[in-house]
Amino acid sequence: MSASVFPSPRTTDPKAFGRVAVLMGGTSAEREVSLDSGRNVLEALRARGVDAHAVDGIPALAVALVHRQFDRVFNILHGNKGGGEDGVLQGLLEALRVPYTGSGVLGTALAMDKIRSKQVWLSLGLPTPTYVRLAKGDDVHAAARRIGLPVIVKPSCEGSSVGVSRVFTDADLDGALALAAQYPGELLMEQLIEGDELTVGVLGAVALPSIRIVPKGQWYDYHAKYVAEDTQYLCPGLDGGAEDEIRQLALDAFSALGCSGWGRVDVMRDRASGRFFLLEANTAPGMTSHSLVPKAARQMGLDFEELCWRILEQSLEDRTTEAPTP
Repeated sequence: MSASVFPSPRTTDPKAFGRVAVLMGGTSAEREVSLDSGRNVLEALRARGVDAHAVDGIPALAVALVHRQFDRVFNILHGNKGGGEDGVLQGLLEALRVPYTGSGVLGTALAMDKIRSKQVWLSLGLPTPTYVRLAKGDDVHAAARRIGLPVIVKPSCEGSSVGVSRVFTDADLDGALALAAQYPGELLMEQLIEGDELTVGVLGAVALPSIRIVPKGQWYDYHAKYVAEDTQYLCPGLDGGAEDEIRQLALDAFSALGCSGWGRVDVMRDRASGRFFLLEANTAPGMTSHSLVPKAARQMGLDFEELCWRILEQSLEDRTTEAPTP
């Protein structure tokens, strides 16, 4: 695959971006991953001559922007509640009229909330696992009987597999609920789809090649994502019509949530039926050595520096012209 499927760069002049804040760290449960991603992005932009500077967290950025220290923001904060994927940061930047990378207020807020993501997808006939919303005090055992074991129990508004449990027996439900309840927001139980775990990066209007993830252990948990060196990443993850289908599904799912710019959509393929099921959309995916969007971009001829440049270029676009297509 070739980088020729992408439009020509908007600019080759790093001065066109002015002074750039690379926003990382923050106070979400994904802080360490964000710091790792941010260091990589910062190094890549500086290597291309961009006047880029690290900023740790939204309060520090707000102070800097009030003093007009930056012209735009490359958001690589991950997560909710102090991360940059829940719409709060985007609202601040919109109010201050500061250009930034990634999705806007609506797209980030919807994508961060897995329950609302599912509600939107189901309203449009897009496939996602059967689920139950768990309010405080709900009977987790009754919910599991409704769906049928095995199930996934997780916070509705966290990423990076934080607080997630795979549950195969009724006896393990209470422990899974206790783990997920350590994080703010609602909880979610969904049908566990057994099969291939896949992900599709999105850059502009282009779906990148799918990646099939083959962890050494039973599933793709936090350790397999960010620590283990024995997780296999097969790219493209599928071929023929199945690859075309999953890439179109990812674009449809991303657009349905009002997302734009760049991101990633996670999908399961049921082993028995071959059907695809949408899990979640990520609006500021990881950019670490283990991360998936850079791997897929390389398959299309974009190295890490070029990928970062292309993402930063999106901050030059006029957001008032965006109109998500259902």
